[in-house]
Amino acid sequence: MQQLILNPRAERRLKLGHLWIYSNEVDTGRSPLKGIEPGSQCEILDSKGKSLGYALTNPNQLICARLVSRKSPFTTKMLKRRLESALALRERYFPHPSYRMVYGDSDGLPGLVVDRFGDYLVVQISSWGMENLVQEIVDTLIALVQPAGVLLRNDHQGRKVEELPEVCEVAHGEVPQMAPFQENGVALLAPVYEGQKTGWFYDHRDNRARLNQWVKGHKVLDLFSYAGGWGVQALAHGASEVTCVDASAQALDWCEENAALNNRQSDLVTIQGKAVDAMKELIAEGHRYDAIVLDPPAFIKRRKDQKSGESAYRHINELALRLLEKNGLLVSASCSMHLESDTLLEILRGAGRHLEKPISIIGSGGQGADHPIHPAIPETRYLKAHFVHLSA
Repeated sequence: MQQLILNPRAERRLKLGHLWIYSNEVDTGRSPLKGIEPGSQCEILDSKGKSLGYALTNPNQLICARLVSRKSPFTTKMLKRRLESALALRERYFPHPSYRMVYGDSDGLPGLVVDRFGDYLVVQISSWGMENLVQEIVDTLIALVQPAGVLLRNDHQGRKVEELPEVCEVAHGEVPQMAPFQENGVALLAPVYEGQKTGWFYDHRDNRARLNQWVKGHKVLDLFSYAGGWGVQALAHGASEVTCVDASAQALDWCEENAALNNRQSDLVTIQGKAVDAMKELIAEGHRYDAIVLDPPAFIKRRKDQKSGESAYRHINELALRLLEKNGLLVSASCSMHLESDTLLEILRGAGRHLEKPISIIGSGGQGADHPIHPAIPETRYLKAHFVHLSA
């Protein structure tokens, strides 16, 4: 097995629990990265030659290695144990088999995501290390949960970064275009072939549950709605009317399918277009809503986007507050890892002050138990949502 020797003091993060090794931390004079096969396993040594563990590598990337074991080489037995452990955690927390079953580094399987939709599994791989184990992963998943079908949804942007081939194919059984599942007791369908990511965003489950307690008899606006995770659940929990806004006509069709599944399609209004444009038009027309969900895509994908991204969050939150009825509730969310929760709070404070609207924060949330946070890897903690009450 090839060894990678780190530069002096480069091991400090690893000793604190982190798992990533950057290419500029490797002493390439003593242990060249060139020639290492992507996905191969290497032993990691500190500058004095002490073993720090074993990592799956991709020498062509900035993050050139990810630790998978501290004491001994990573084996298929370890893979099986970690998949079993990940499943046990989810089965303890969730009464229905609808959850993120594997969440990458947090489950000790960097570059692997598995979402479960009842009888169906959707697998996404974004590292050469997991790519080289794909058959073992599929075989183990079949043995663990006996799914009716396993879809390899490997046509995402993360594959390009790792220079992996993009493919979307069924690896086992059959998988329908729309996979049935449940969230917060609501029957839903996930567009697993054509939708974003794996077809669904389970990470907001707990935040949606909190909103569901508020919506009965109320009028709701769901911005950046995608397939209706927030809006359709609000209908199922008694909202009088929900308006879903999304730039994608296909996403709004999925909203309608999910509303029909819950016999509430007549109470769903859809608006295709950019959220900012739609909000401005709704303001001009005098619309107001009792509850508004603002769950945009990441505006700050890189550090250099910080200033413009914070400005974008401030703008859309001000527009949302202008559409909110007195005694209404705004759910202001962000999946930008680079946006701190306190920074979003400051943005909301500034928006309320600028508009002279008396707001208070009645709750805050993050990602659910199926998206566990690795305490040494801040990147695994990305989701935040604040529940903003507008006083009368």
